[in-house]
Amino acid sequence: QDAFIEAFQKINDFRGEGEFGAWLKRIVINNSINYLRRKKEMAILDDHHQELADPTAEEEAITENLFCRLEEIRLAMQRLNDDYRCILSLHLLEGYDHQEIAQVLQISYGNVRTRYSRAKQKLLQIIMRSRDE
Repeated sequence: QDAFIEAFQKINDFRGEGEFGAWLKRIVINNSINYLRRKKEMAILDDHHQELADPTAEEEAITENLFCRLEEIRLAMQRLNDDYRCILSLHLLEGYDHQEIAQVLQISYGNVRTRYSRAKQKLLQIIMRSRDE
């Protein structure tokens, strides 16, 4: 529902370079991913709120390291093209299997597996390059 509201609000952004349905589908998919990500983050925060209330120095160091790595991955994900980012998000963050992703994106199972493999390779390249800088 929110995706369609956003689509109507951004209708002027549609440049007509592709099909309208594909543009609309991308908005719906992105909104769905964002919604599920926020929902998952809130559940994790609620579950671990008590544990994080009084962390030890070692736990703080581990947590800081984890957050740094997550930020590194998040920044690298932003540098991926939309197809790769979508495939990785659906599989790794949302837990969809390859067959489900194929149905959602209306592409073949083999295409999902190929894109997923290439996306992981590209993500690793981006991370390694950023560490070298």
